[in-house]
Amino acid sequence: MGPRWRTSLTRIEPNRILLRGYPLDETMGRVSFGDTIHLLLTGDLPTPSISRLVDAMLVSFIDHGVTPPSTLATRNAATTGASLRGAVAAGILGFGRHHGGDILACRAWLDDGLGLVRSGESLPAAVKRLADRFSESGDPFPPGFGHRYHARDPRAARLLQMALELDLDGAHTQLLRAVAHELQTHAAFSDRVLPVNIDGAIAAVSADAGLSPEVADALLLISRVPGLAAHTLEEQQREAPMRVINPTSCDYDGPQERRVPAARK
Repeated sequence: MGPRWRTSLTRIEPNRILLRGYPLDETMGRVSFGDTIHLLLTGDLPTPSISRLVDAMLVSFIDHGVTPPSTLATRNAATTGASLRGAVAAGILGFGRHHGGDILACRAWLDDGLGLVRSGESLPAAVKRLADRFSESGDPFPPGFGHRYHARDPRAARLLQMALELDLDGAHTQLLRAVAHELQTHAAFSDRVLPVNIDGAIAAVSADAGLSPEVADALLLISRVPGLAAHTLEEQQREAPMRVINPTSCDYDGPQERRVPAARK
């Protein structure tokens, strides 16, 4: 028998379950799902402001249509007759450096940029150096900027607005805004629109909220599970098995735009 190992996550005893020290039955109905995720990943319940941001981040990634590779992986698995859990797992495995990896990449360059400022470089000089680095990489979409469909990512705009309203608009978010402004006039990017996207907004806001890059990445994966489950169920219920899935031939036939009830805002 090998040495005993330890965990600080959940304590299980007869008739008692402690999640990071809190009785799980006491949190039920009193602590939101987002707050419980924060507790499990970080060890502490969030402040009210961070709680709102975590909930917003979880909602922002919940689904983005039929075209993302993760959704297509789920749909293709579902059409074979795979189980719900198998199809959702296929979608989660579809995330990689080029799909779902920009949160970590954006956080890395934000930390690098702030490191330059803290070492004595002026903010304008640090911002220009970051923009030059992006241009030298040859990537048409620097991590955290640009989108295949949106000239203005509504999710990013809302999250950054919330951070400002909640007084969580810190150094990472301010650097993100400064780089976005620099890219608008940078010669290498003058031919394209590069708004802050949701990956960039989450990278900056989560950093200013004190969350590690790995926790922000985990929130992305957690948030996509409901969307992938919904795509699996729709594929199983509405489509024929073993079909060839062409995302460009899909037409939306759900409810037209409607407003969120005032009590839920």
